[in-house]
Amino acid sequence: MTYSASDRRAWPRFPLILAAEVIEQSSGARLSGRTSDVSRTGCYVDTLNPIPAGSGVRILLMQGDESVELLGRVIYTSPGLGMGLCFDQPVPPPHLAILDRWLASAARVESS
Repeated sequence: MTYSASDRRAWPRFPLILAAEVIEQSSGARLSGRTSDVSRTGCYVDTLNPIPAGSGVRILLMQGDESVELLGRVIYTSPGLGMGLCFDQPVPPPHLAILDRWLASAARVESS
């Protein structure tokens, strides 16, 4: 039996476009992109030049006048397309509240 990435996820991902800035912790390299899907535990960032898998990153997600800054790790890359990130746990409660609000809004749109 084969399992997809979604089978291993503890939290559902929702299509949610957020502005994203990702900083590789070891080199300080910065890149800008946008998310295409987000969950409480990670996201996928569309970017042409993804950071290598396994790299520790600082992730800034922005929507309107709200933002959350999280630490995480690159789980996989799709060269020329983007990268999957997981957030370090636990996510600080104030950031989790904003993230949950964004996800609730995305869930309502998806179910419409």
